[in-house]
Amino acid sequence: MLTDIISENLSVIFCGINPGLKSASEGYHFSGKSNRFWKILHLAGFTPYQIEAVNDKDILKFGYGLTTAVARPTVRADELSKHEFIRSFEIFQEKMERYQPKYIAFLGKPAYAVFSGKKQIMWGRQNEKIQDATVWVLPNPSGLNRGFGIDDLTLHYTELYHDTIRQDIT
Repeated sequence: MLTDIISENLSVIFCGINPGLKSASEGYHFSGKSNRFWKILHLAGFTPYQIEAVNDKDILKFGYGLTTAVARPTVRADELSKHEFIRSFEIFQEKMERYQPKYIAFLGKPAYAVFSGKKQIMWGRQNEKIQDATVWVLPNPSGLNRGFGIDDLTLHYTELYHDTIRQDIT
């Protein structure tokens, strides 16, 4: 099992679909060599330097955290069943109620699709909230997601970053 990196009142909690096998075995979020999460986070402005997966807890210094929608590790997210997402939603809601982040950023559409019951989901900010947190859906940074290059991923994550800055100003 991969441990959440979370604390109360975070600006953003990034919610991966589930841990990859490498991340689960090593105990570090987004540790696969092909995963672009840490690079994108830095390029989008969330961190002043690129965090290495072995230092994943450093993300808390910047007001961000990490969790997964489903705890079970797999090679690919499409190995998860809809029922696994449904069973995990209550735990996820309780976690969000306890920690109360300002934003929840789902990395990929599958978890949010099941959690929200929506069939059509657009990238970006969503109209619905979860436990008073503003919800965003961002493309999954996994190296298996060939539909999004570094520039495309950075653009989407930068939009969230700018939204968090606007909220902090108001």
